[in-house]
Amino acid sequence: MRLPSRPAVIGAITVLALTACGTGTESGGGSVTLTIAANSISGGKNAESADWIKQWVIPEFEKTHQNVKVLFQPSGVDDEQYKTKIALDLKSRTGADVIDLDGIWVGEFAQAGYIKPLTEVGGATVEQWEGWAQIPQAVQGLGIFDGKKYGLPQGTDGRVLFYNKTLFKKAGLPETWAPASWQEIIDAGAKLKSAGVPTPIQINAGTAMGEATTMQGMLPLLAGAGSEIYTAGKWTGASQALKDALGFYQQIYGGSGLGDPRLQQEAKGRDKSFAQFAQGKIGVLAESDYFWRSVVEPTAGVAPMKDRDQVVGYARIPAKQAGGGLRGQDFVSMSGGAVRVLNPFSKNPKLAWDLLAFMHSAAATKSQLAGQARISARSDVNAEVLTADPMLKYIADEVLPITAYRPGLAVYPQVSTALQEATAAVVSGKSADEAAAAYQAKLEGLVGGAANVGG
Repeated sequence: MRLPSRPAVIGAITVLALTACGTGTESGGGSVTLTIAANSISGGKNAESADWIKQWVIPEFEKTHQNVKVLFQPSGVDDEQYKTKIALDLKSRTGADVIDLDGIWVGEFAQAGYIKPLTEVGGATVEQWEGWAQIPQAVQGLGIFDGKKYGLPQGTDGRVLFYNKTLFKKAGLPETWAPASWQEIIDAGAKLKSAGVPTPIQINAGTAMGEATTMQGMLPLLAGAGSEIYTAGKWTGASQALKDALGFYQQIYGGSGLGDPRLQQEAKGRDKSFAQFAQGKIGVLAESDYFWRSVVEPTAGVAPMKDRDQVVGYARIPAKQAGGGLRGQDFVSMSGGAVRVLNPFSKNPKLAWDLLAFMHSAAATKSQLAGQARISARSDVNAEVLTADPMLKYIADEVLPITAYRPGLAVYPQVSTALQEATAAVVSGKSADEAAAAYQAKLEGLVGGAANVGG
């Protein structure tokens, strides 16, 4: 998962020289040239994606569109540099026809007028695309801004509660754990503590954990309290939902001994929490499926657990109480990921949509996975390729339909930091109300005043 970019890139590009890369154009002999841009390059950054575009997408699309030539514009730079380059291209009404964007940038680009809703660019056939039925509504949200579809989601992820079954057995807790409320998490933590588990619960907090605090902690908790950080044009301030989320942190870190406050303040605290979970010292840990795939993976993980499949359990994150979550849900999650958008200034917008839709077809999605068990945006593909990995299948089947996404607005990274600071305040001893009030004051300064903040 790529982390959100620093803000104000789009606002700053007016002082930069404009560059042109050329949209898809008619050329001699009646043929058409379309272009794809992505921050990937063979032999370098995201090489697998670049190779897939060059070796599979282009030749396969050209087979069925014999008068179309497709070119790839690779990049292999820092995400911020790529973002600036794409913004410059679109500002000058040039650039590739199909463009990769981090989902966190969609709102910012839409507000700047650099991208338009897919139907405005590709026409009526966009809504008739077969793929919409295969992408859960919640996952479509990665490419949606202000209720309109701007992009097609690529792969995504989901957040759950991981737990150690061995420690649960020691504490007299069920091997198949499915907490239905926040109180049930706290109750499990208390039993783990009584059984001598050093750190019963690990919910990322503080600024040292960075965006992991926001995505694994505050945003799922806000969703569990029935709220989002940005909704209906306003940012969520010191609301009851925010106080509830901070109150949950206070229950864990405010002297109960259910969590380790020092771990949240260490520079390498997240890495240490991974190692401690693998060593059987942490009972419950909130993380994305990255934790399963890359951290405790038995052979090549960062903190490998040879007995992962037998010892590590996973459960959905419950709402504060049943029905109390976002959209009236019993369970919640947060996801990240990338999207592909259409250049609104393409000279061949309908053909560009055909190319974009083709890149997100079942055949293309399976080809891009190249035999790996990874979560895609398409349910039909997930059903086929995730059968060998029950955890990833669980994310696809149980978590993606209930997930939510960060707002793709330029100021979000600063708001995220303010949320992290609010959790840090609670971990260091402040009350949830005090931390919420300080967050509200900081938020108003970031988003242009109290008029842009909701209760």
